[in-house]
Amino acid sequence: MKCSTLSAAGFFVSALAASAAETGGTVKQINLLEIIAQGGVVMYPLGLLSLITVVLILLYLFTIRQNAVVSERFMATAENLVRKRDYAALNDYCQTQGQAMARVTQKAANFIVKNPGASASHVQSLAETEGQRQAGSLHARVTYLADIGSIAPMIGLVGTVMGMMESFMEISSQGGKGVRQMELAEGVAKALITTASGLSISILALVFYAFFRGRVHKCVAELESAAAHLVGLMCMQLERKAGPAQEGPAPRHYGDPMTRPMPLGMDRPDLHGI
Repeated sequence: MKCSTLSAAGFFVSALAASAAETGGTVKQINLLEIIAQGGVVMYPLGLLSLITVVLILLYLFTIRQNAVVSERFMATAENLVRKRDYAALNDYCQTQGQAMARVTQKAANFIVKNPGASASHVQSLAETEGQRQAGSLHARVTYLADIGSIAPMIGLVGTVMGMMESFMEISSQGGKGVRQMELAEGVAKALITTASGLSISILALVFYAFFRGRVHKCVAELESAAAHLVGLMCMQLERKAGPAQEGPAPRHYGDPMTRPMPLGMDRPDLHGI
């Protein structure tokens, strides 16, 4: 396998050397745009992927951060409204905020408003479900970069195969002429350019995916901590409003019909017949 790889590499190097020799040994200076243009039609989807990668990176820099998930200002305002038991105002306030913590709080507050007799366990279960959904949304958002990191090399490989095919078609069209007389540089260049472009896009996407994945883990931890604090406060307020539960029948006081002393002769079997 190693020998065949070295033989293929020597073949393409000799082809490039032959092409340079035919042009008088001079190398033409070309810029980046000309190099990209030599990549062929495969460079169009690679260019689109590179544009999407840059847009996603810029978008995540502004949206995946602590203040975009949960902020101290929101927590202070929401905690004040919960202590006042003004859940309608809390619901309206959360609808004006775009934070993930606001979505969790809004679900719980809206449930309490629509169900005044809601128990603390129901509110806590609803908030936990919404919190898991928000955390899953954050994790799923950054996986687009991982997908691009996997797709870009595959597209570059397609361009590589097309360049190889073009080179070997050039060989077959030359009949019995030697390799040094063939113009193979164009196909070889296309193969190398598309491979390098796909790998470059993949490396960029995977590096930022690792960076944003760490940031998402930190934001999710902050979201869980803030949600546990605020939902716990809401449940405590609901339990105080409901009052302590009474276990068993209420104690009877002296003077109640069931506790008055019975008159003499009533339900006394020892006095019957006297």
